[in-house]
Amino acid sequence: MPADATAPAPALPVDRENLRPDVDAALRAFLDDQRDRLASLSADAAPLAEATAALLTGGKRLRAAFCYWSWRAHGGQVDDGRRDAAVRTGAALELFQAAALFHDDVMDNSDTRRGAPAAHRAFAARHREAGWSGSDVQYGSSSAILLGDLCLIASQAEIRAGLVGLPEDVALATRALFDDMQTEVTVGQYLDVLAQAVPWGTDLDADEARARAVIRSKSARYSVEHPLALGAAIAGAPAEALATVPTYGLPLGEAFQLRDDMLGVYGDPSVTGKPAGDDLREGKRTVLVSRALRTATPAQRALLLESLGNPDLDRDTVDALRGVLVETGAVDAVEQLITDLTDQAFAALDAADLASPGTEMVAELARAAVQRSA
Repeated sequence: MPADATAPAPALPVDRENLRPDVDAALRAFLDDQRDRLASLSADAAPLAEATAALLTGGKRLRAAFCYWSWRAHGGQVDDGRRDAAVRTGAALELFQAAALFHDDVMDNSDTRRGAPAAHRAFAARHREAGWSGSDVQYGSSSAILLGDLCLIASQAEIRAGLVGLPEDVALATRALFDDMQTEVTVGQYLDVLAQAVPWGTDLDADEARARAVIRSKSARYSVEHPLALGAAIAGAPAEALATVPTYGLPLGEAFQLRDDMLGVYGDPSVTGKPAGDDLREGKRTVLVSRALRTATPAQRALLLESLGNPDLDRDTVDALRGVLVETGAVDAVEQLITDLTDQAFAALDAADLASPGTEMVAELARAAVQRSA
């Protein structure tokens, strides 16, 4: 047996320097306050607090980790008085992500989230079981939209409180980045809705350009680039350092979302928490599908265009679609794109010449983001 066979695995970046417990503590404080606040308004509001707690419990805390370790990489020290701002900004990012997930599941008509019924489904079921009047579907969707709104409000409050005590220029720069992020994600959601509505499969260059634009604005920047920029801003990084963040943050964010698209088709349901091929049933217009249409035979093309977006696809049809994506070379093409973007990001990260241990932790997070299975 190797000498280190029983040694514990190295802690992940999110588990180092007590980051996860501190982010979780900030979120628990929010949840405790929310329960009390909602209870003071009405006992009937309790399910809102329960649903928010369910979504915020667990999670990879990836965005919080990118923010924190970017703060460290740009010179932040654990005893310099700004650590709390970095942690609470990470918590604000988690709250904003929760808002985006509540809203996204409604817009995508998703059934599950992290292996449990999506919020709009759970609230619709509550309506049916209680025998209430009106549409259970409308009740579920309305409730989930309001849940997202509550988390959006909370994210604003959390970052505002977290930045108290920072130099005014640092706080203003950080808040401006956070506001820009929220605007961009909202526009990205609209672009995603638009992409699902416009004609598909006739202009493949336009299809892929639209899919890449959605990736950048809806996911890549807010998942990776903006958290990295927020951490740098909290550290007081100069303008030139902030300007280099997109050179590694954006390609890494794109690779992250392309991996997510691959998992939406090929991921293990027991790991992803979603049914196999769920993105095919939702008809997501991804780079993966766009690449398949470029080289598909007439029969393969017909199968793709006729089947994508059918919520009742059976397992055999899902497997056939997955086979087409492999046979057309689309899977290999997207894997190569992920590799190319990751290489671009690492080259730019190396050139940025950031401080240890932050730069090593950002690199480790980057590898985990593009190699993940969930």
